Amino acid sequence: MINARKRLEERFVRYAAIDTQSADGMEKTPSTETQLNLQRVLMQELDELGASNVRLTEYGFVIATIPGNLESAPRLALLAHVDTALDYAASNVKPIVHRNYDGEPIALPGDPTKRLDDSTAAELKGLIGETIITSDGTTLLGADDKAGVAVIVTLAEILLNDASIPHGDIRVCFTPDEEIGTGISKLSLEELDADVAYTLDGGEAGEVTYESFSADKALVRIQGVSIHPGSAKDRLVNALTLAAKLICLLPQHTRTPETTDERQGFIHLLRMAGNSAKAELHFILRDFEREGLQAHGDALQAAVDAVAKLEPRATMTCEISKQYRNMRYWLEDDMRPADLMIEAVRAIGLEPKITPIRGGTDGSQLTERGLPTPNLFAGIHNAHGPLEWTSVKEMEQSLQVCLELVRLWGSETV
Repeated sequence: MINARKRLEERFVRYAAIDTQSADGMEKTPSTETQLNLQRVLMQELDELGASNVRLTEYGFVIATIPGNLESAPRLALLAHVDTALDYAASNVKPIVHRNYDGEPIALPGDPTKRLDDSTAAELKGLIGETIITSDGTTLLGADDKAGVAVIVTLAEILLNDASIPHGDIRVCFTPDEEIGTGISKLSLEELDADVAYTLDGGEAGEVTYESFSADKALVRIQGVSIHPGSAKDRLVNALTLAAKLICLLPQHTRTPETTDERQGFIHLLRMAGNSAKAELHFILRDFEREGLQAHGDALQAAVDAVAKLEPRATMTCEISKQYRNMRYWLEDDMRPADLMIEAVRAIGLEPKITPIRGGTDGSQLTERGLPTPNLFAGIHNAHGPLEWTSVKEMEQSLQVCLELVRLWGSETV
């Protein structure tokens, strides 16, 4: 009998220690070679477990098959991404395993000023006595999404060692560059060859998601007039000053990430760079509804136009491009994948937490491309920062839900 908790903990700690941070602005996929270090580990592990047709695609995806024992059942795919976020240091990760959590604040040993307590990790109240995993406080942990990776590999081990569980073919897929939103477009749906899919890229136990943000990105370029500041009177046009004016014209007390929650969208200045001669400002625009997303883009464009009118000697452009769309737009036409996910959560004794995700997953793009792909919890907390943590119990509950999904889809027919 497989000790699922032991396997999940061991796998997660091992995967988390591998640096897989992606990088923005790269033209290749995967954006970093380090992601392939984990992908090769996963290939070897899946092959040793007995999975079929284990392969690494030219764009860094690992795909494998758990052969089914039901010919008529739909082909189910389970996906998790191997890359970690760009927001914080992600190399030399030192996972810390806290056993039998006692309910007291957890000071992270690499930086004791960083603590998990009631204000930073309220969900810990429900996990007294459980095993909690954190980083040492100097890096990301990488639970987003190596918790999902550990769950899927452990599920593969269970299914490959227990022929009594009825199911169709199961596709396993580990994806690169989810954090920068560019990887999943390189996944061939023909190669994945699935009828329905789930990403394991969610938060606390019971969380299910069939609605995500819609997302655009925007690049504002400002070309000023450069000249030596000693002779600049009536001649210098400072691109950085114009950038500051643009930022001041945008909403400050509404429509920003720090002033919104639940179903409210935002305009977010992600980063900027430049000098007095030229500057670039990178924005992301987010909303659950098409009209709201359009309104954010219109507001940004209007602000750019207003600053440009103030200083006609400068050149200012605003380029808005699509990233992904709310998966609900397509899933609402056929809620069966979401309904079965909710049924599976209830089957293991949890109450589903139907949560619109204030972000996106690979499932957002896959659903738009025609493969319905809701998102399931994997025990990810405080993602993208040094206070990130997970619990072995929640990973095990995610595994149990996946086993229920396998059984439920096994009773369906194509």
